[in-house]
Amino acid sequence: MKRSLFFIFLFTFVVFITNAEAQKPRILTKTFKKPATAIAQQTRETSNTAIVIDERLGVLRFEPSLFSKSVLRMQNGRKISILSSKEADGVTFYRVTAPPNNFGWVQAEAVAGRFRRGDDARLAKLIQASEGFEQIERAQIFFETFADSPLRPAILLLLGDLMEETALKISTDATRRLDRREMAASGAPLHSFYLNFVALDRYRKININFLFNSNTRLLHYDGASWREITRKFPNSSEAPEAQKRLVSLKEKMERMK
Repeated sequence: MKRSLFFIFLFTFVVFITNAEAQKPRILTKTFKKPATAIAQQTRETSNTAIVIDERLGVLRFEPSLFSKSVLRMQNGRKISILSSKEADGVTFYRVTAPPNNFGWVQAEAVAGRFRRGDDARLAKLIQASEGFEQIERAQIFFETFADSPLRPAILLLLGDLMEETALKISTDATRRLDRREMAASGAPLHSFYLNFVALDRYRKININFLFNSNTRLLHYDGASWREITRKFPNSSEAPEAQKRLVSLKEKMERMK
């Protein structure tokens, strides 16, 4: 009897649960297309990419203050993303993410990018006021960041002249430091020693290359920036000067002594 009652109870319970489940409203899953406003927001976020151009000011801080503790000092060329801004201590700070996993605040003048009007002119002025390798490094940042800037031909011409001057200095240093007897004993050709000279490494890392005239034993800038001017900006005021430098480079490479 007890067993019969148990099975009756179990059957009644199962029927009740089944009916209850059947009466529950069905929840339909639907894939929604991302609205145009969200796509526009993504575009704006992408356009907020900036790059460090002045590591003297490029201190990533915990708080938007010149007195805040620092997370790290960011070197020139470091890419970051701008999230927001805030005024403090007489300057503007940007709240940024600095990949791979750093967050904080940095002074606005430490960075440049397409997100802010006039940054190409500001960086161009900084390049002209700079010296040494930092000047060349900043010029490369300009080319990477401001591909369509009207100031690009002028910076290209400047870079080419700087690199030709640098090539002559490196040539003198290489001739002084490379031992002729050791080079002869190695069996490697002369030009390979000059084109492998250690001082060229830092320039190759930023995509700047050199040529070598074995007769004069001189390195020369390969002229890439001048060729870009004549190819992409033929109507610019810099184009005739760039063409003159390319003709001069050809003569230098053909020189016998």
